[in-house]
Amino acid sequence: MSQPRASPPGPADPPPPTPPGRPTCPALPGAVSGSCSGAAAKKVVQQLRLEAGLNRVKLSQAAADVKQFCLQNAQHEPLLTGVSSSRNPFRAQKVCSFLASGFLNHFS
Repeated sequence: MSQPRASPPGPADPPPPTPPGRPTCPALPGAVSGSCSGAAAKKVVQQLRLEAGLNRVKLSQAAADVKQFCLQNAQHEPLLTGVSSSRNPFRAQKVCSFLASGFLNHFS
């Protein structure tokens, strides 16, 4: 009778514990103290200070702003209003009737 196999760790599984005697670096989560340099810690602190100083907007306010922008600019959106045939670069090109008739006669 075979033993059931253990499933490989998935994204929901926690990371393995740090080996005893190897404390983690407080500035870099998951890093051991041997790999924690002062420069790396300063970089993390600098990034955190930058992010803490950002002006945050509530999601509801951002959504309202995007909706207002879309409504204000809808008349300029070709996907909503369409493109006139004179300004459409992808319209069917006109073919000279003289060339077309000669071309068709040649292959018939």
